[in-house]
Amino acid sequence: MPQYLLNIIQPVGEVPPPEDLEPVMRELAALNEEMRAAGAWVFAAALHPPESSTVVRADGNGVLITDGPYAESKEFIGGFDVIEARDLDDALRWAGKLAGILGGLPVEVRPVMQSF
Repeated sequence: MPQYLLNIIQPVGEVPPPEDLEPVMRELAALNEEMRAAGAWVFAAALHPPESSTVVRADGNGVLITDGPYAESKEFIGGFDVIEARDLDDALRWAGKLAGILGGLPVEVRPVMQSF
């Protein structure tokens, strides 16, 4: 079955206070459980903020390691889900549920290549 990456896009800035975040996290846990029950859930994770990133580049002379995100941006990927869905429409249905819980945060849907 095809897999899709659901990227949760969030703005750079302060994390909402616990009293605002807790109900969202509870709804996300319920959605993950719904995905598991439907056989769609593969993997999900939250990510640390972009400033925790390290970029590694290799060239003919060795490896260069730099602190910080690959690209500066006003938005970043704050978390993701990998799901299995019958088709794009099915993946978009799950993404719509996720976006509804996230209250305005966009969710990017990208098909995972089956082989490369």
